[in-house]
Amino acid sequence: MNSALHIAILDDEVDITQLLANYLQSHGYRVTQLHNGASLMELMPVDPPALVLLDLGLPGEDGFSIARQLREHWRCGLVIVTGRGDSVDKVVGLEVGADDYVTKPFDLRELLARIKAVLRRMAPSEPALNATAPPRSKLRFAGWELDTAARRLTGAQGQDVALTTGEFDLLCAFAQHPGRVLSRDFLLEHTRGREAAPFDRTIDVQVGRLRKKLEADAEDPQIIKSVRGAGYILVPSVTAG
Repeated sequence: MNSALHIAILDDEVDITQLLANYLQSHGYRVTQLHNGASLMELMPVDPPALVLLDLGLPGEDGFSIARQLREHWRCGLVIVTGRGDSVDKVVGLEVGADDYVTKPFDLRELLARIKAVLRRMAPSEPALNATAPPRSKLRFAGWELDTAARRLTGAQGQDVALTTGEFDLLCAFAQHPGRVLSRDFLLEHTRGREAAPFDRTIDVQVGRLRKKLEADAEDPQIIKSVRGAGYILVPSVTAG
């Protein structure tokens, strides 16, 4: 399976792109090394990667702007790999749609595990073999329909709403546990497979992004509500079919 997956690495340091390329290729991935945003934008329409590793510190370029362009025009995994470890940068990276944020220096094995986790979350669910009936993969609430197999969110008027992999996984966690207060630790474990670190704002950022897409008024949310000191709750009832 990995042999068909294309990963693009965008970093101005040739030594880093070569190191990552050698390591990822040894694990069966096809890798393209890039050193500026223009090269990535030229690559995307002709040979779109399944995932992009993006450095924010590109000379004369805004890494966040590149991330926004990726999210606006293409569906791919996005992992920011950068020396900028400030918490504000992490929050902004998640707000522009990154699926994960890794700071330099990094452990190659950990980075590979994070890449695999993002790719796994992006892959559509496969129906069970020999199933007598198609699985119930559509969850409906408050006029929305979440197709967990196709990884698709549809509004009441039939419009598709684009979600990042992180947003989709988070919404699935809510829709599968309606009416239940879910802690940040629970949500992080169920969406990213890891425990929350101190001051980890990943879930808060993702909830904020979801509210902007789901709620009539994101400042007065009625679908995903905060429970002070406990976490979040999906208020509407959910039907499956």
